[in-house]
Amino acid sequence: MNVLRWTAAPAGGTLFAMNQELLDAVAAYARAHANQDGLALTPIAGLRMMCLDQPGDKLESTYRPLVCLVLQGEKHLLAGRQERLCAEGQAIIVSADLPVTGQVVIASRDRPYIALAIELDMALLSELAHQMHEVDAVPDPAATMLVHDIDAAILDCAWRLMRLLAHPEAVHILHPDLMRELHFWLLNGAHGRQLRASMAPEAHPVRLNRAVAMLRVSYRQKLRVEELAQAASMSMSAFHKHFKDYTSLTPVQYQKRLRLIEARRLMLYEGATANKAAFEVGYESSSQFTREYARLFGAPPRRDARRPATVAAPELVA
Repeated sequence: MNVLRWTAAPAGGTLFAMNQELLDAVAAYARAHANQDGLALTPIAGLRMMCLDQPGDKLESTYRPLVCLVLQGEKHLLAGRQERLCAEGQAIIVSADLPVTGQVVIASRDRPYIALAIELDMALLSELAHQMHEVDAVPDPAATMLVHDIDAAILDCAWRLMRLLAHPEAVHILHPDLMRELHFWLLNGAHGRQLRASMAPEAHPVRLNRAVAMLRVSYRQKLRVEELAQAASMSMSAFHKHFKDYTSLTPVQYQKRLRLIEARRLMLYEGATANKAAFEVGYESSSQFTREYARLFGAPPRRDARRPATVAAPELVA
């Protein structure tokens, strides 16, 4: 594939040779629509962006499968034992529902951190992978965050998706084919072999995703690990091992992370009290909720419950 390279700009910074229009469009949209964390959602399903004028705090979230293009600045990501630094001109592919600690580490008023993320359709990715040539590679279930230079085909798809924001009447006609093209190029890119291998019907990632999907739907309820193992077609011992390799957490820890992240969203963006948020996400003990919340976010829930709610509410997943 044709990989676009970053070149030195006369002013001493770096500019991607073919992305200035996209950079400007993302920055303008994000500044007009971003919430207090710099995140801007869009009317196009799965398309969002971020713009920050200074390095940010660590943010705990659960990423859905996505590809994120870092157009300017730099972001540090940590998911279990996986640690990645995604620099300007690079893309990161997240191929699983992962609990991630993210932090923008390079940003300034003159050169803000600017990124565009596109949520992936794993069913579509699987469909396309099965239509392509078989691979003999064995997927690494622990390699679920993949970083590489942004290539021309992915950049082009991203720019055409951004342009749809100005043409809402065209979204339902053009968006499906654009997403299909984007997924195809990902499967043909630098990490295409790993992605194609992970889409095999009996591969651990495919089986574990069935359990993760159950967790995401029913994270408020009491956890039955036996049902999750059955969904993944694994024994209990094998399921525990592969689930932790895949997500960096045990099933119990994963459920707890989902609950706490959703509770924080309810307090920050919907004005819920700490007690109401705890109850809504499935906690029966407010003291346990307070302890676990402070352990994850570094402060008790009352700090976030006191912040003014904002109308730009992100989903459970960042």
